[in-house]
Order: sequence, then C-alpha cells, then structure tokens
Amino acid sequence: MNFTLLDGGMGRELLRIGAPFKQPEWSALALIEAPHWVTQAHRNFLEAGADIITSNSYACVPFHLGEERFVKQGAELVALAARLAHEAAAAYPNRRVAASMPPVAGSYRPDLFNVQQASAVWQMFIEQQQAYADLWLGETMSSSAEAALLLQLLANQTKPIWISFTLDDSALDTPTLRSGEKLTEALEQLNLKQVEAILFNCSIPEVMQSAVQTLKQWLEAQSLTIKIGVYANGFSPQANKGAANEGLSELRDLSEDEYRTYAETWRQAGAEIIGGCCGITPQHIARLNQLRQ
Repeated sequence: MNFTLLDGGMGRELLRIGAPFKQPEWSALALIEAPHWVTQAHRNFLEAGADIITSNSYACVPFHLGEERFVKQGAELVALAARLAHEAAAAYPNRRVAASMPPVAGSYRPDLFNVQQASAVWQMFIEQQQAYADLWLGETMSSSAEAALLLQLLANQTKPIWISFTLDDSALDTPTLRSGEKLTEALEQLNLKQVEAILFNCSIPEVMQSAVQTLKQWLEAQSLTIKIGVYANGFSPQANKGAANEGLSELRDLSEDEYRTYAETWRQAGAEIIGGCCGITPQHIARLNQLRQ
C-alpha cells in the first residue's frame, strides 16, 4: 500500500515531550522559549517515517500570540519555524517541508474570517517561509472564502499548493465544512487549477472516509487530477464547540492500530496522502509507515 506519509500533531507532540506549552501561545511557545524542542518534535516524526513535515508556524498568528507580540515577533517566529523544519528535514534523505498557512482568526471560526486581516498575515507567512518550504499547505480551512483568498495570494507561487479543509464532525454522511457549506458546494467556488492536493484535517477519523469518496467522485466528474489526503485528529467526538485551541480539547484513547485501520479505509477510498493532526503521535505515524513496508 503506497502513499505519501505526513507527520502528526506538532502541538500535542511538544506537550508530550515536555516542551514549554500553554495557552494562548500553544505550539508557538516552544519557538519563543526553547526552539530545540521544535527540532526534536520534527525529528521524532521523521524517525517515524514521515515523508513531509509541516512547519511549526500554525500558532504564529494574532489569535495565539496577541496583536502586540504578533507585530513585534510574528515574522521572526514564522521564519524560525520554517527554518527549523527545513534543517530537520535536510538531515534525512528525500524529506520535504510543508509551510503551514493556518487560519488567522482561530481554528473552526469561519465567522471571524476577515479578508483584510487574513491577507496581511498570510502575505507575511509566504514571505517568511518562501526560502525554506517545498510546498504550501493551507491548513484547517473552514470555508470556501478562506481557501479562495489563500489560493489568490499563492497564485504567483511555483511551489506545489495543498489545501486542507476541516469538516463538521457531526456530518458523518454528507461532508460539510465548518462554515455549513457542503463540500461539493465549497469546491465549486474555487479555482483549483494550481492545486496539487486537497486534504481533510483536524476532524475526527469517522468523517474522513465519506469526504474522500465524495471528493474523488467530484474530481472525476470535473476531469481534475488532484491528489487526495487525510490527516485526522485524535479528539473525542463532539469535543470542540468553539475555536480549536481555545483550551486543550479532550483526546480519545485512539490506539495506533485503530488509527491504522481508519487509514486503510481512507487509502482504499482514494487517499494518496495520509498523516495525523492533533493528538496523533510519532507512534501512530510509525504504525502507518508499516503499511508501506
């Protein structure tokens, strides 16, 4: 079973290994206080077999840093996150770095999306990660509007572009973005000609198979050749009612074997890229890597 293997959740891995970690800075706190922990977390996922690691820039936004610190340190922290990922990946053969392009106003909050604010923040993210990234990864997109703006800002980029949506965890049979848009309705709003891959992340494993199947059928109907990917979280079902990372969401007891079983269904449904989001550890990634051996 062949597929591209992503890393897992950086924030929870930093917490697990003892790095500085608290709200509201979340995974950015290690960048600020002890960057060597970020390097170690990347290495843990690389050792587990990840082909691609993602820069630890997800929390380097005003939502987590606060406006004052973001203005003073945001660009420096984003560049550091990308550089650390690049240096970690360079120590392993044929590994790549995805530049995280996160939601600016908080995960799961399409209602807080502001075009002007997001444009300014994302343009800075592009500038600061350009020298270190192998591809662009728009993560945890909750609406077609978020994805459309990011694609517009990346229009002149030559690196591959991946867009990843977060799904309503309660919509098991009809894949739905957290904005309330049906997946297919959202896709119809986007110019996908530059997109190499569409993924689903930071949603529970149970909603992913239907999303992959729906996306595959839609792409075939549009005669589009775009890769499909999944990196689910390990949250308890219905754990998130507000913005993710406002507090530490409850993790379920999701074993490596259970996650591997989910991943097998995603691969069979058409996913070519598989990894993990919040709560998915290097041990989970190592078990997925065994599927390829």
